[in-house]
Amino acid sequence: MAEDFSISPGSPDQLGLVLSPQGGNFALYSETATAVDFCLFDAADREIARLRLPGRSGPVFHGFIHGLQAGARYGLRVHGPYDPAQGARHNPAKLLIDPYALGLDRFIEPHPSMLGFDADGLPSRGDSAPFVAKAIAQSPVLAPSPPRAKKSWPQTMIYELHVRGFTRLMPEIPDRQRGTFAGLAHPAAIARLQNLGVTTLELLPCAAWIDERHLPPLGLTNYWGYNSVAFMAPDPRLAPGGWKEVRESVATLQAAGFDVLIDIVLNHSGESDQFGPTLSLRGIDNASYYRLAENPAHYINDAGCGNILRFDHPAVVRLAMDTLRAWTQYGGVDGFRFDLAVTLARGGEGFDAFAPLLAAIDQDPVLRHIKMIAEPWDVGPGGYHVGKFPPRWSDWNDIFRDDVRKFWRGDRGMIGGLATALAGSEPMFGKFGRPTKSINFVTAHDGFTLADLVAYAYKHNEANGEHNRDGTDANHSWNNGVEGPTDDERILALRRRDQRNLLATLFCARGVPMLAMGSECGHSQNGNNNAYAQDNLLTWIDWGKADAKLIAFTRKLIALRMGEAALHADAFLTGALLNDGSIPDARWYGAEGEAMRDDQWRQDERRFIGLSLYAENSRALILLNAGGDVTFPLPAPRAGKRWRLVIDTFDDATDERFFGAGDSLPVEPRSVKILVEAV
Repeated sequence: MAEDFSISPGSPDQLGLVLSPQGGNFALYSETATAVDFCLFDAADREIARLRLPGRSGPVFHGFIHGLQAGARYGLRVHGPYDPAQGARHNPAKLLIDPYALGLDRFIEPHPSMLGFDADGLPSRGDSAPFVAKAIAQSPVLAPSPPRAKKSWPQTMIYELHVRGFTRLMPEIPDRQRGTFAGLAHPAAIARLQNLGVTTLELLPCAAWIDERHLPPLGLTNYWGYNSVAFMAPDPRLAPGGWKEVRESVATLQAAGFDVLIDIVLNHSGESDQFGPTLSLRGIDNASYYRLAENPAHYINDAGCGNILRFDHPAVVRLAMDTLRAWTQYGGVDGFRFDLAVTLARGGEGFDAFAPLLAAIDQDPVLRHIKMIAEPWDVGPGGYHVGKFPPRWSDWNDIFRDDVRKFWRGDRGMIGGLATALAGSEPMFGKFGRPTKSINFVTAHDGFTLADLVAYAYKHNEANGEHNRDGTDANHSWNNGVEGPTDDERILALRRRDQRNLLATLFCARGVPMLAMGSECGHSQNGNNNAYAQDNLLTWIDWGKADAKLIAFTRKLIALRMGEAALHADAFLTGALLNDGSIPDARWYGAEGEAMRDDQWRQDERRFIGLSLYAENSRALILLNAGGDVTFPLPAPRAGKRWRLVIDTFDDATDERFFGAGDSLPVEPRSVKILVEAV
């Protein structure tokens, strides 16, 4: 079968396929394999060559395929023991995807032939090759490195979006580009983002993924993409043009003023648990790449997705580092958000802030200058570590999310939690000296949308086919009197106001605000708080139904935050006197304008809090009222200044008004008012 190709031992130095004018060098790490076949396929998906790698240097199999050219389609067959009880799952009947593949000829679809075992638990003899996506030989061009400064953390406004869902229904974009990187870089998409005022795009996973095995029988597919298989290959659904499309789109977005971050999933792979498919790492070297249970036939499942990668093994650390470099160097991205990042730092003793991968990232010359954001938890034992990642990382702050929600829901005793959130969550991040270590959010892709948060007291995930068992029940949500849709204008007005309250709280807090896609336009998922399997109208943003008033309100909030140092300063609040000793950096107020006393912080019935902030000749006053009517006596502005009311969530159509010394301001029930000093 290999008469048209010849192969020589080649080199073990670089894993994966590296092309040259003479052909391609391929190398694969496996401690347990006995032989590796490099298999080539033609355009009709027929296997035209099966070449045994002749070289072996320790655990690395390698060979140089003479005459191999860019565009060739290939897969792997790895020989070795099949003994799940000992952690070995080799099966050469299963064509494997190169873990270093830089592109795939199609997206990965599950098929029964991909199972490595038959009904008796013996190695399956069925050939999976006709159904497996093939890697494409290529040498991606390096992304340009323009002399541009990335956004500083204090000037960062994150917009979390799904490449497909953001543009799929955007009418100005040609249909063939909707839902792709090219669509995201289209002038119409860029205009919407620029109009909003965000600075940083955090894209949900973009590496090639597979559906979970229970989804196809339900007629569903994985939409979010948190089930990666080929970590270095852009998913063909999002980037049919591969790395070229990613690189050019990212460059276009950067030229338009945005930083671009990628949500990267390295904690687990789409091969799932012991009943999952054999697609790549499982068939290459199961025990080296995955953390196995005490019974090696099973997997430790700290990610809740069936398996986790073994990040105390050098081959796994190398795979992760090469993946991050690929997205940085071939895609040109500005940073990463790490899904379930605690898993990446697990060793034999649990979480370690100096774990091999975290240490490698911090010293790497390619990676050490880009932004790193941790989702600082997983579902394993001892898996919650907000505020414990390395100093230059920032962390998703779910305590901010929950405390802000509970305050506006009307829970008792939330004044202290809200104040901590507004002040930058110093108990968790104070040792790092910067509030911007906290990524603040009220909603994210995972959970209720902002519109649903104030319209549903309970999740409604029936469309996911799991009888509403999936998704969290800890939503801290409320429905304003009616569960779900209603025509009652009074209730709808309350919901709109609550959305504005939540947005105003997010954008006036110290830290880095993150806005989930659709929060600014009233997007609803009908109460589904786990829409990972809904690649349809439920999750795509319908721009024809966007709430223009809410978009304008959000834009106004973002511009206010960007323009007022008092609102975005990267400093914890101390109460110290500034401005030649005349103004404190922060002062907390009760409903009667009094400075908050220690005993008042412990009064569970309190629903009002005021906060004045000062930094760099900028002064702001924030009044948040989740209770009844308040008439608040305003503190005196500085000499020659007046208070200007710039945000009023009770009446977002109110014209800006000015107030002076001795004036009082009504703060209606369930409302936020933000004032700044002006001449």
